[in-house]
Amino acid sequence: MSIQLFRADTFSAPEAEAERLVIANTDDPREADLAGVRVVELQFPKFSDGRAFSQAFLLRRRLGYTGEIRATGDVLIDQVLQMQRSGFTQAVLKDDQDLAHAERLLAHYSGFYQGDAVHTRPRFANA
Repeated sequence: MSIQLFRADTFSAPEAEAERLVIANTDDPREADLAGVRVVELQFPKFSDGRAFSQAFLLRRRLGYTGEIRATGDVLIDQVLQMQRSGFTQAVLKDDQDLAHAERLLAHYSGFYQGDAVHTRPRFANA
C-alpha cells in the first residue's frame, strides 16, 4: 500500500463529511465509533508532535480499521515514509512542501527488514 500525497493549498476532501471522522491528537481512537467511517483524519498540530503516528498504528493493528487514514496539519515530507509505515494512506502536505520531492523520497525505499503496521511480517519471514 502506497501513501497518496496532496498539497494543502489544492486539497479538497472527496468524501462526504458524514463519512469522515476527525480525531484530535489528544483523543484515543479506541473510543471512536468507526461505523460508516470511510476516512479517519488524524492531525499533526506541529511537526514535532507525533501522537498521530501512534493513533494510526492503533487504528490499523489493534482496531483492524481498513479505510483511509489521512494526515493533516503541519505535515512535512520528512514524515511521509514513517506515515506510510504507520498505516496512513494519505498525507496532505503543508503548502510550502515540494510534492515531487516527497514522491522521490518514497521511491528510495523498496522494502524494509522489519515489519510495520501495514506489512506485519519481517522481511526474512517472507522468504
